[in-house]
Amino acid sequence: MFRTVVVGADDSPTAARAVSAAIEVVALSSGTLHVVSSYKPASESSTGVPAEFRDSVRPGSGVRSLLDDLSARARSRGVTVESHVQKGNPAQRVLDVAERVSADLVVAGSQGMNRHVLSSIPNTIAHQSRCAVLIVKTD
Repeated sequence: MFRTVVVGADDSPTAARAVSAAIEVVALSSGTLHVVSSYKPASESSTGVPAEFRDSVRPGSGVRSLLDDLSARARSRGVTVESHVQKGNPAQRVLDVAERVSADLVVAGSQGMNRHVLSSIPNTIAHQSRCAVLIVKTD
C-alpha cells in the first residue's frame, strides 16, 4: 500500500485533479500526503517595499496560500498532510521531496505529457522517480 505519497500542485484545474487523486490514495492507506508547489525566484528584490507589504510581493506567498487550501481539502478527508514550498524547477522539487520523505508513490497530472515533449513535468517525474508513479489523466 502507498503510505507516503507526494503530489505536485499549482493553481491549475488539472493540478487540482491530481491532488484529489492523491488524497483518495492516501485516504485508503491512512498514510501521509506531501503536497509540493514551487515558484520561480523573483528577478527583482522587494527592496523599497514597506515591511507590511513584503509578504504580498514575495514570489512564494501565493504558493503558501494555495498549499494551505489544498492541505485543508486533504484534512477534511481525514488525511494527514504536509506542505512543501519549494523554489525552482517544479519536477525536480517534487522528486527532491519524494526522495527526502522516502515516498512510496508520486502522483502527477498528465497535462503536457506526450511523447514529443520529454521535458514536461509528468515526463520528467515518470522517468526520474525512484518510486512508483501515478499519472492521473487531467487533460
